[in-house]
Amino acid sequence: MRTLLITGPGGAGRTTVAAATALAAARAGHRTLVISADRADTLGAALGAELGEAPGEALGEAPDTAPAAPDAHPALTTLRLTTLRLAPANRFRDDLLALQERAASALDLLGAERLDGEELTPLPGAEELALLRALRDAHRDGTYDTVVVDLPPTPQALATLALPEQLRRYLRRLLPPERQAARALRPMLGRLAGVPMPAAWLYEAAARGEDELAAVQRVIEAPGTTVRLVAEPGPAGADAVRAAVTGLALHGLRTDLLVANRILPDASPDTWLAGLGAQQHKTLDAWESTYDHVVRAPHLGRDPRGADDLEALGLTAPAAAPAPAAWPVTEAPEGDGGHTYVWHIPLPSVTREELGLIRRGDELVVTAGPYRRIVTLPSALRRCTVAGAGLREGELRVRFAPDPDLWPRER
Repeated sequence: MRTLLITGPGGAGRTTVAAATALAAARAGHRTLVISADRADTLGAALGAELGEAPGEALGEAPDTAPAAPDAHPALTTLRLTTLRLAPANRFRDDLLALQERAASALDLLGAERLDGEELTPLPGAEELALLRALRDAHRDGTYDTVVVDLPPTPQALATLALPEQLRRYLRRLLPPERQAARALRPMLGRLAGVPMPAAWLYEAAARGEDELAAVQRVIEAPGTTVRLVAEPGPAGADAVRAAVTGLALHGLRTDLLVANRILPDASPDTWLAGLGAQQHKTLDAWESTYDHVVRAPHLGRDPRGADDLEALGLTAPAAAPAPAAWPVTEAPEGDGGHTYVWHIPLPSVTREELGLIRRGDELVVTAGPYRRIVTLPSALRRCTVAGAGLREGELRVRFAPDPDLWPRER
């Protein structure tokens, strides 16, 4: 399955590109699902059809015996295009009520007053969780060849995509899985310690959460999952793309395409438009010399609406995904006959002033510009000390020296 995660700076036309990409994939014969969490239904506006909150309610390939949706575009009803506009408020309400029901005995013991479904409103983060759950469910379903996800602007999108890894780390720290093995000893340990031990349901809930988060993370890290950046060329767009490329690389995410959106014609008699076009093409030249795959999408002189406008953007069905990102460890000989290990972390577009490194036990805290990630060291490097680091050719190279107290001694 190919999964395309569409993001970019705010106002760059991400939703339009997501709709055009999904339409191109469907026209190529792919069974395609496009997912949006935008409450304003901007995806439906781009497709020229009002979307519902159930898959395929407005668009999709209608069976021979079923009439086409009344609000579907005639050119879309015969395509394998399914849409899904999320309703995070409803899912949040259902999940919280279910959690309240599972914890009923504890709440009754505390004398807590139950919450009613009518008074629940989604908390910050509900939309992100709903988007990740929909992405996981689409892969579990196995119905689609291509899944296109209309993500929020890049900083929020990166925080969303990093959420499964971060939450799994928190769960492992707060409720280590190995402690579940002592379930039979928990009552005795509680009496010896004089404090109540965590209830079994807490560990069971943590295990369920771990399984769900791991499933989402597998989708994000799958070989067929790539990120497609959308930006309008210009000084602001160039800065946003540079930061986005660095942040995506830090989280091990691959960019398969940079869509330069709303490109003005090469020549215009209007002086103002000619100056703006020259600025765009200057940025375009820099992008095409820096990034491997850049596609130009023209400015139509209006907001694209419907299948004809989306097709005029010239976007094609997704090709094969690039090779997975690798963070290899290599061995480097030293002058005294010893050796060090070098961990190669690709971080394109970052400068030395934007980098930060902290070793914390078996983890390395890496800061690159506005983004930060905590990564677990490979097993061989956990027995080493950090000997230095350098930035060369868009790659952070961290050197590790074997720790004599931890490394096996040669006989």
